[in-house]
Amino acid sequence: MTPGRETPGPVTLEPAHDRREAVANLFQFYVHDFADFWETRRVELQEDGRFPPYPWLDAFWADPQGEALLIRAGAALAGFVLIDRTAHSGQDCDYSMAEFFVARPYRREGVGRAAALEVLGARPGLWEIAVARRNAPALTFWRAVAADAAPSGFRERDQDDERWNGAILQLVIPDRSPVTGG
Repeated sequence: MTPGRETPGPVTLEPAHDRREAVANLFQFYVHDFADFWETRRVELQEDGRFPPYPWLDAFWADPQGEALLIRAGAALAGFVLIDRTAHSGQDCDYSMAEFFVARPYRREGVGRAAALEVLGARPGLWEIAVARRNAPALTFWRAVAADAAPSGFRERDQDDERWNGAILQLVIPDRSPVTGG
């Protein structure tokens, strides 16, 4: 936590069922921040001053394997998580961290870490987290999260092909649900 900043309150996740517009609005900030990590300009501002909409956003509501979550810090909206099963490695996985965003006012306060650990811990299985080559801060973040989330460790590989350019972390999250007797 940054000195002088208040703790934002408990970090929680909520399904974004009827909050597609909130995720789309947050995506504007995500694209703005992420543009720093692209090697070339990938999007242009439209005449209304907004970035083009994320073309795959609807799939997280339409596809039963997609999931959209909102991150809250206390009562405040703090970001979003998009989960699917699209593996950038080309290998099978149970879950893929498609997109993950924490708004700037909530960064370096543990909000992202708490949200990431909650997402992973609630979904046991093989995860893939792809990190763009130039996004060094994200790679540091995800390595630390993966080390805490996966007791058996994680595998990291570098990929540079048509599917992905950057690091891919693969980790197995164990099922920690209580065993009930029968």
